[in-house]
Amino acid sequence: MPISFEKILIIKPSALGDVVLALPALSALRRNFPDAKISWLVRPEFAPLLENHPHLTEVIPFDRKFLGKAWYHPKAFVALVKLIRKLRHSKFDAVFDLQGLFRTACLAWLSGCKRRFGMANAREHAHLFYTHKIEQDHNCIHLVDYYLKIIKAAGATNVDDKDVKFELPVNPYIRDSVSNLLASHNIKSGEYVVFVPGSTHSSKCWPVERFAALADRISSRFNLPIIAVGTESESSIIEAIKNLTDVHIINFAGQTSLAELVALLKDAKLVVSNDTGPGHIAAALGTPLVLMYSWSNPARIAPYGRSECMVAREPYSRGFEIKSIDAKHSVKNITIDEVYQKACQQIRAQEHNGTGA
Repeated sequence: MPISFEKILIIKPSALGDVVLALPALSALRRNFPDAKISWLVRPEFAPLLENHPHLTEVIPFDRKFLGKAWYHPKAFVALVKLIRKLRHSKFDAVFDLQGLFRTACLAWLSGCKRRFGMANAREHAHLFYTHKIEQDHNCIHLVDYYLKIIKAAGATNVDDKDVKFELPVNPYIRDSVSNLLASHNIKSGEYVVFVPGSTHSSKCWPVERFAALADRISSRFNLPIIAVGTESESSIIEAIKNLTDVHIINFAGQTSLAELVALLKDAKLVVSNDTGPGHIAAALGTPLVLMYSWSNPARIAPYGRSECMVAREPYSRGFEIKSIDAKHSVKNITIDEVYQKACQQIRAQEHNGTGA
């Protein structure tokens, strides 16, 4: 008799791009357990990505930085106790730890759930807390495939890697808000390019002078306005690009919420991004995209089923490694010509398919 779960917990708190890559696992769980209550434990800053998701019942905030003070901060200690109590009282039938760290595996164990699924190669000895440890093999180097393998190990039979879905709902009110923001800059929806020149890790950032040169070429050929996005702290990167080109680049750093960023990326004519969260959102949305990879292994996290969107050195010959230390994999080895050619291909393909404005 097939296993039936009534209450399921997904633990995937961060980072933004990794949360996006776990979305097909959520959809697979919903297909296989249509009546189950599915909860997702995630950091508060990434929760808006999951709000009102049609396959999700509940979002559980996990404020890692605050809860990490529990050993000396009374309020943090109380908050941690409340979180553990909530997890235990929820009486989950299955917990899927897709983060694979000590703290997340520990939370899975503290939930009291008797079926805890995770990666056999999880870091920080996290696998010791799982009842079911799933091995990664050459058929699931990509994290999407690995997550789906973990779902299959729980008894899900309706899991097809040819039917992988990234559900990212966009609230109509949010879309209207973004349309108004664009209109304030005389930009038409669907007729703009988005640059994502920043990243949490500076080693992933393509040089600003190359973004500036790319802006020159794209503006000259396609006559499309260019919007650059990022966190408020990344505004200086965008200003540096603007100082290197006569092209008018609009700085949206810190001006959009996460939900508004999703809407902005969804309607873009093209997105050019470093290997960072907004780039992975664009990949999931199916937006024409050029995503540049550096030290992170592209075989693990490339746009799923969209290899034409990727620029990287030796993307499929790094094995299972998470991060390379080989200098030839540096993002600085990616040329302007490579990115520009990919950009042209993406825009032409969009227009050929009739999806352009």
